[in-house]
Amino acid sequence: MIRNGHGEAGGDERPGPGGRRAVRVWCDGCYDMVHYGHSNQLRQARAMGDHLIVGVHTDEEIAKHKGPPVFTQEERYKMVQAIKWVDEVVPAAPYVTTLETLDKYSCDFCVHGNDITLTVDGRDTYEEVKQAGRYRECKRTQGVSTTDLVGRMLLVTKAHHSSQEMSSEYREYADSFGKCPGGRNPWTGVSQFLQTSQKIIQFASGKEPQPGETVIYVAGAFDLFHIGHVDFLEKVHGLAERPYVIAGLHFDQEVNHYKGKNYPIMNLHERTLSVLACRYVSEVVIGAPYSVTAELLDHFKVDLVCHGKTEIVPDKDGSDPYEEPKRRGIFCQIDSGNDLTTDLIVQRIIKNRLEYEARNQKKEAKELAFLEAMRQQEARPERESDCDF
Repeated sequence: MIRNGHGEAGGDERPGPGGRRAVRVWCDGCYDMVHYGHSNQLRQARAMGDHLIVGVHTDEEIAKHKGPPVFTQEERYKMVQAIKWVDEVVPAAPYVTTLETLDKYSCDFCVHGNDITLTVDGRDTYEEVKQAGRYRECKRTQGVSTTDLVGRMLLVTKAHHSSQEMSSEYREYADSFGKCPGGRNPWTGVSQFLQTSQKIIQFASGKEPQPGETVIYVAGAFDLFHIGHVDFLEKVHGLAERPYVIAGLHFDQEVNHYKGKNYPIMNLHERTLSVLACRYVSEVVIGAPYSVTAELLDHFKVDLVCHGKTEIVPDKDGSDPYEEPKRRGIFCQIDSGNDLTTDLIVQRIIKNRLEYEARNQKKEAKELAFLEAMRQQEARPERESDCDF
């Protein structure tokens, strides 16, 4: 078990309000290609109790029940561990959630989104805990899923992150990716993410830098927020005894200018939530300037500016975007020890395109069969009651 501590890296479990016993909550899942939808589920689950334990399935279990995961289990364990609402991570959690598991970790109940998770033979993985009354449900985040993100990467289109100029090719793909013959269920597929100020407030810490804290600024796309980003931010966070890390996120057009191809995969609003969910980040600048200016450094009272080992692309006028922090002597390059990039993730997806398409079609077929069985079961008592006199 990996212990986290809510809101900070490290820390012990505390009693609930008023000294009562802490309510322990269990969540589990694949957490493959962790995105703000996963983070929002865990945020909602954490709000239902005092201590959140998250079980993460192994590669073997996921391959058996769903198909090949995009990330390795070690990568997925660490990604979940970095989400600020998670207190503990349980590696190699069983795919089917049982009362035995809840009792083993002294959890009062488990929480899952309002979709379904099925075993390889089409059974609800939460059936046992539902029947025992130890199951709670939270609202699924519209507009994001692993299915959708995989679809965006496979398309290589510049318009996928713009609701105003979505290409006809993406519309066609959004309608068909993971769609098995015979229909469409409400969970597998693609929907549009609608950002609200309330969502940002829910994800943000709301804390200003305090006296004695070291303000550290980092900037980038932070696209498809992944373990490479986490390792970098963890290193940055460890540079000071009391760090306050501000992440500047570039506009979509800016990212497309220096990255090209179909980047960014996620739009600015989506990337904002993904970064805000990370326990090593205190604040996000939404639409930060590409060059780190004197005005920005003075406004946020920045003590240190960090960049990873990736190439620093010159600004449009050919200047060094880190010229000002270098002039002030507050620039630092950080080696995270992790070479994973968004490009490499896309390459993984493209390499295994057919497997991922088959995985999503198989998943939807199981879900549709389950839905149909539920409808028939619900209709049966009505038909029987019609025969009563």
